[in-house]
Amino acid sequence: MKKIVTFGEIMLRLATPDYQRFSQATVLNASFGGGEANVAVSLANYGLEAEFISRLPQNDLAQACIMDLHKHRVSTANMQFGGERLGIYFLETGAVARPGKVIYDRANSSVSEIKPGMIDWQKVFENAQWFHWTGITPALSQSAADALKEAIQTANQMGITVSVDLNFRKNLWKYGKKASEVMPELVAACDIVLGNEEDAEMVFGIKPEGIDLTKGHLDASAYQSVCTQMTECFPRAKKVIVTLRGSINANHNKWSGVLWDGNQLFKAPDYDITHIVDRVGGGDSFMGGLIYGLITFPGDDQKALNFATAASCLKHTIQGDYNLVTVAEVETLMKGDGSGRVSR
Repeated sequence: MKKIVTFGEIMLRLATPDYQRFSQATVLNASFGGGEANVAVSLANYGLEAEFISRLPQNDLAQACIMDLHKHRVSTANMQFGGERLGIYFLETGAVARPGKVIYDRANSSVSEIKPGMIDWQKVFENAQWFHWTGITPALSQSAADALKEAIQTANQMGITVSVDLNFRKNLWKYGKKASEVMPELVAACDIVLGNEEDAEMVFGIKPEGIDLTKGHLDASAYQSVCTQMTECFPRAKKVIVTLRGSINANHNKWSGVLWDGNQLFKAPDYDITHIVDRVGGGDSFMGGLIYGLITFPGDDQKALNFATAASCLKHTIQGDYNLVTVAEVETLMKGDGSGRVSR
């Protein structure tokens, strides 16, 4: 089977333990994570061939990062090296009515200084069937956006499926361009588009009507207008997917998703996640599950959507950015067994 390629930034993640605040913590738990790397780990974990591409400095932290990716069977065969630093993000996990917090320390990271021509995308895509990126990468710098554009154009020329998770992060767009100025051209060249209601509104001015997300109620039909507006804006997109998160509090969310194929709206089951362990990477785990589902269950969009939603539901029970669940565990939940009974 041909590989899936993802491209973006991976960071050192430093998280406070046991719901502590930054002001309380005397130690921080170290791991690695980043949107596109998280997707690659999910896919490799499901048994598909996945490759992650980025640019890392030549130091011990970067080597630890490479080793971590290899541990999860993600290829780094075309990783680029150069620059001075690995980006960092600090995480304070929220609880009940107190929201979580993320502090980024990623300015001038190695990948933010990547330039067109540094990566031989023709070589990278030789045995690829899919290319995935997120809206985080073009937010890092103009040169990163230009390198991404080069990758997307090459993938289009080679007939490779291109997917995007819009992943709007307002705190990252600091180099003089707005997301609304950069993203439309890139998204227009994509076959699969994933986002949520905030992404669609903040980047493209598209929003559903009559939805109060603080009430924890998921009304899938209200999102059809978002999907249809997206396909009108981006006619290349074969499928538009919206994740539905109803936030009751930091530990209790309702979770689902919808998929629009241009003719029919598919709705996933609703999950009531009452004791969230770690929601960071939840959208990435959905994307990883979706790509797996669309590749593994061709022609069955409902099953692909259900797999993605169940996979991301399980991610909320796992510490760290990566979704370390098996296909069998996802399929068990898809069948309605959410008992959590000990497997012996």
